[in-house]
Amino acid sequence: MNSQLAKILRELVLENRIPAKALAKEIDKPYSTLLREINPYDSGAKLGVETLLQLMKCAENVAPLEYMAEQMGYELMPKEKSRGKESFAPGATYSRSTM
Repeated sequence: MNSQLAKILRELVLENRIPAKALAKEIDKPYSTLLREINPYDSGAKLGVETLLQLMKCAENVAPLEYMAEQMGYELMPKEKSRGKESFAPGATYSRSTM
């Protein structure tokens, strides 16, 4: 796993407004399993895309998605923000960066 992405995922789970144990319960995953899935040194456990989506929604944090978009040459912008609202938006518009 990319070390920067692994760091972002660990921060999403361990350093957000919702304690990691509560976040695990919210996505209906055992706490120990979630910690194993975000451990970059455990090659036997992987965080699935469906779990990642649930985590981002619960934590209201799209940092992993922003990182992936940037790596692919895209910019990520929430739909609400593009309409003048500043709140978290699960949907977003995408544009290809001219980097």
